[in-house]
Amino acid sequence: MPCPICHKPTDPAHRPFCSRRCADIDLARWLNGSYVIPGPPLDEAEETPPALSPMPPERPH
Repeated sequence: MPCPICHKPTDPAHRPFCSRRCADIDLARWLNGSYVIPGPPLDEAEETPPALSPMPPERPH
């Protein structure tokens, strides 16, 4: 099976890609939203990640 990015033969070290470069291109496409998994639309509240709450202060031992 060829590399899904450039269609060259795959390298076992980077399978299913031919190189680290193609693996990084694929990862960047997932991270920037070029690839999506179909599903039902999210509510506005679900699209926004929750705010992180601060860590409670440490108690003395």
